[in-house]
Amino acid sequence: MTITNVPGVKVGHKQNEVARTGCTVILTEDGATCGVDVRGSAPGTRETDLLDPVNLVEEVHAVSLAGGSAYGLDAASGVMRFLEEKNVGMDVGVAKVPIVPSAILFDLAVGDANVRPDQKMGYEAAEIASPLPVKQGAVGAGCGATVGKIAGFEAASKGGLGSASVELENGLVVGAIVAVNAVGDVCDSMTGEILAGARNLETGEFLNSAQMMRKQAEVEGIAGTNTTIGAVAVNAKLTKAEAKKVAQMSQNALGRTIFPAHTMYDGDTIFALATGEQRASVDLIGQLATEVMEEAILNAVGK
Repeated sequence: MTITNVPGVKVGHKQNEVARTGCTVILTEDGATCGVDVRGSAPGTRETDLLDPVNLVEEVHAVSLAGGSAYGLDAASGVMRFLEEKNVGMDVGVAKVPIVPSAILFDLAVGDANVRPDQKMGYEAAEIASPLPVKQGAVGAGCGATVGKIAGFEAASKGGLGSASVELENGLVVGAIVAVNAVGDVCDSMTGEILAGARNLETGEFLNSAQMMRKQAEVEGIAGTNTTIGAVAVNAKLTKAEAKKVAQMSQNALGRTIFPAHTMYDGDTIFALATGEQRASVDLIGQLATEVMEEAILNAVGK
């Protein structure tokens, strides 16, 4: 079960496997209320200000997640072009303007830094988006993702893209999708076992990034060279303020599974999308969003 189990949500991936970069598009062509929570200190985003509950725009038509660092924000323009051709967007009288918030992660150091997600890649990802189960692993925005970079990129483990969902007996469906590219290690929240992270280059054993931080005064790193980005979705009706709260709650999944999380070197950003009309408790939706986001993070590293 993946985020595409949520009615009204389609997902498409496009990647360059040689250059190890790509983008993932979450389409909500019929419109979705959207909120966002930016928790990391080195984010790369586009159109997130309009998601503030005090601002005018009420619905988005897609979310773009991409590698390529700030260059990857260009993929959202390709998604806009695809939606414009389908006459999807916010009606402003003289045109329909597709609303496509975006977030990016840094993968330039693991592939070809001269190849980044662009408008063409964003368009193609949107074009092939479907309600089929989401392909996971080294695909889309997670193609060049790595985790555990406290000892440098050469000691990092493979990250990736993961998704999960849950459906209650009353028909409420909550899903998550995430590209995991954290500076920290990914751990099983129940056992504490490190599943992916910084490794000893000689023995291959995990170094335990949290413990390493205790032993050194400063963590070496470059801001913006990491970042976990994703989205949660629900087939319920939410206001923008409620969607923002769900996005905030779902960030708890990062705190449960990534050690350390939300660092100065991460730009962790989570969107929350509401596609339905039934009402449900925001606390319930937020708790379910946290659970499926946690599962999606573990799926991203191949648990």
